[in-house]
Amino acid sequence: MDKQAPRNDSLWRGKERPVILFDGVCNLCAWSVQFVLKRDREGVFRFASLQSDVAPEILDGCRFDEDDLDSVVLVDRDGCWARSAAALRIARRLRFPWPLLYAFVIVPRPLRDLLYRFIARNRYRWFGRKEQCWLPDDNWKQRFLDSE
Repeated sequence: MDKQAPRNDSLWRGKERPVILFDGVCNLCAWSVQFVLKRDREGVFRFASLQSDVAPEILDGCRFDEDDLDSVVLVDRDGCWARSAAALRIARRLRFPWPLLYAFVIVPRPLRDLLYRFIARNRYRWFGRKEQCWLPDDNWKQRFLDSE
């Protein structure tokens, strides 16, 4: 499923910034979070790992299938987004030139997600995996919900 409207009592509600949930043991995912952090200088996004204690509360009401939670989820005021839809919506909020990637939204979602799932299925083999969730440095720690 691409989008689900979250319930009003979800943890992220009342916060001005969208939340990116990521696979905390995946090297590719940790690199992607660092990529976003460096290009999100205004601090629009907050983060939490899918393995954290806060993730189920953030996802409460999103009604995702287990397959939807294979690497990245975006929860914002407009709803809950998974896979390529999440990645494109994140890129759209970064500083130039990354919003240009949002043009790929014209590609049918099943095709975008086919490529996304192929990468997600092979991410541990290609990029490795950590024994523990990646931890942000002190400069970024306040943007991570699971470190509050």
